[in-house]
Amino acid sequence: MRLSEIRVAGFGGQGVILSAILLGKAASIYENGFATMTQNFGPEARGGACSAQLILSDEPVLYPYVTRPDIMVVMSQEAYNRFAPELKPAGMLIVEEDLVRVTDLKGDPKVYSIPATRMAEELGKRMVLNSVMVGFFTAVTKLLTADAVRKAVADSVPPSFRELNLQAFEKGYEYGNKELAAAPPRQGLQELAYSSE
Repeated sequence: MRLSEIRVAGFGGQGVILSAILLGKAASIYENGFATMTQNFGPEARGGACSAQLILSDEPVLYPYVTRPDIMVVMSQEAYNRFAPELKPAGMLIVEEDLVRVTDLKGDPKVYSIPATRMAEELGKRMVLNSVMVGFFTAVTKLLTADAVRKAVADSVPPSFRELNLQAFEKGYEYGNKELAAAPPRQGLQELAYSSE
C-alpha cells in the first residue's frame, strides 16, 4: 500500500471517527502496514462538524497530520463545503450522494457516490451507514483488502451489532464493485449529473 492521506468528514453521529478507526486498524493490524489517525469534532458532538485525518502507509508514518488529502470521504454538505478545497488535484472524492451536492470542484478529481444512508436504512439501522461507506471505500480505492477490512469491522463493533455491520460493509463493497465495473469514475463537474429521484 502506498502512502495515502485520507480525510473522512461529516457530522457527529454518522460514525466518521469509527470509519477512520476501521480503515486504520485494517491497515496496521490485518495488513501489517502503518497508520496514524487524528480527529476533530465540535462541542456539539451529535450533529456538529466532525472529521478524522488518516494516513496509511507500508512504511512508518513520520508526520501524523494530513497536509493535502489524496482521498476524501464526505458525508455531509457542511463537511464538503469546508474540506473539499483541500483535496489534491486529481485526487479521489467519495460522497454520500443523498447528503452532498458536489459543486465548484477544482483539480478534476475522480468522484464516486453512494446512497449510504438509504442503504443503511434498508438494513434497518441508519447508524451503520459508516460501515456501508467503509465497504464502498474498500472497493473503489483498492488500498486495502476486503478481508482485512472485514476483520477490522468484526473486531471493532459491539458483538450485538457485528452481523449488521458486516452486512452493511458487504452492501457498500458490492455497490462499489458494481460501480467500477459499470463505468469509469466520473471526472469533474461536467459529468456529475444529479437527478431528483
